[in-house]
Amino acid sequence: MAVNGQRSGKSMLLSAIGKREVPIPEHIDIYHLTREMPPSDKTPLQCVMEVDTERAMLEREAERLAHEDAECEKLLELYERLEELDADKAEMRASRILHGLGFTPAMQRKKLKDFSGGWRMRVALARALFIRPFMLLLDEPTNHLDLDACVWLEEELKTFKRILVLVSHSQDFLNGVCTNIIHMHNKKLKYYTGNYDQYVKTRLELEENQMKRFHWEQDQIAHMKNYIARFGHGSAKLARQAQSKEKTLQKMMASGLTERVVSDKTLSFYFPPCGKIPPPVIMVQNVSFKYTKDGPCIYNNLEFGIDLDTRVALVGPNGAGKSTLLKLLTGELLPTDGMIRKHSHVKIGRYHQHLQEQLDLDLSPLEYMMKCYPEIKEKEEMRKIIGRYGLTGKQQVSPIRNLSDGQKCRVCLAWLAWQNPHMLFLDEPTNHLDIETIDALADAINDFEGGMMLVSHDFRLIQQVAQEIWVCEKQTITKWPGDILAYKEHLKSKLVGEEPQLTRRTHNV
Repeated sequence: MAVNGQRSGKSMLLSAIGKREVPIPEHIDIYHLTREMPPSDKTPLQCVMEVDTERAMLEREAERLAHEDAECEKLLELYERLEELDADKAEMRASRILHGLGFTPAMQRKKLKDFSGGWRMRVALARALFIRPFMLLLDEPTNHLDLDACVWLEEELKTFKRILVLVSHSQDFLNGVCTNIIHMHNKKLKYYTGNYDQYVKTRLELEENQMKRFHWEQDQIAHMKNYIARFGHGSAKLARQAQSKEKTLQKMMASGLTERVVSDKTLSFYFPPCGKIPPPVIMVQNVSFKYTKDGPCIYNNLEFGIDLDTRVALVGPNGAGKSTLLKLLTGELLPTDGMIRKHSHVKIGRYHQHLQEQLDLDLSPLEYMMKCYPEIKEKEEMRKIIGRYGLTGKQQVSPIRNLSDGQKCRVCLAWLAWQNPHMLFLDEPTNHLDIETIDALADAINDFEGGMMLVSHDFRLIQQVAQEIWVCEKQTITKWPGDILAYKEHLKSKLVGEEPQLTRRTHNV
């Protein structure tokens, strides 16, 4: 099941369950994935294998007993239990999980300290999947995954036979995995049967019926109050009828009235008009790139152009060069060979996963934005700007360090928008955003006058905003002939060894 709700304490609920702050039977073991693995000299494979403490303990005990008495009854019992745990297949299973999450055989044997935080988070996720607890709690498990790993994880969790409770901003992922949804609103939990799409449909129907009931009750109350006021002191007959209606009204009030539906607050992000500049805006001419002279070639002989009408999503496995391409286009990296030509007036805004690190945590969002954009003199005007990105009231004047990750993301998006770029390069913009905020971002992108290139693991966002899918793979870029949902089916088919061939595989997009 998934826990859903707009800025409502979903992660706190998972934490309370994980810490057994709510009543849970003792025989139910809980694994709550909360943080990445710390750097160490262990390999990812060792880290995953060691989490199964029962198997490791039984293997050590069996080895000890084998030296003492190979025929003892206790040893036979241990072997039987190890067989139940598939101990002889443990390494194979651990390796399969790591492979599904993007680790090659060579990566599985590298030291953990050589990996980034995102990859160490994948190791932590692999441990959670390997141990197979009675109850598994996952908070945004797709945040550090590429599309390939997201598809693998979705298929893996579909077969999870025990209790799974997760929080995710990916509507597509929730639809694929979840059979029930819990909605959090006003500190209350409401349980829905079905996946996310079914939850949205059912909730809408229930709220429509609730509002019909609410209006009917209010009409009845108004009618009875009016009757009582008019005839309560009239003739004996009318007075009795008025008293009867007053009793009916009191019963209605005592039994509880239907509440008015309070809709979730909707956001309306905004990217200001950027103005027109004539094409070509950016031209990539015979570009090749490698990070070091003797290192592997990331791209070879790329050639394409992008303009203000570009709406492209970059897809491909981790390490294929999606983020690298965006850095090349902004000038953060320089080509090893070839040339990237940009219009002299083009302004590029790049959102990336480390943008939060550039925030001054001691300033409030209001102070930070006033500092970055001194041309906006009035605080009230800046408050309105920040408010469009879901930051209101005290959130605008509290130190940024006190904000949640999602709120910090909104500060970054507001900062990016008011750079007034012609081109938006968005690298994983949905991490830490809820579904409603992602929808607001999609609407703003679709209303944006300029060009957009997107790297995201969120299939639904890509479907909402991308007109073309470019596959970064094998040192080149290939235009995918279908939409992102067709690409997802392609990734699924690769899992079962039925990989369809990419069409039009050329160096040029």
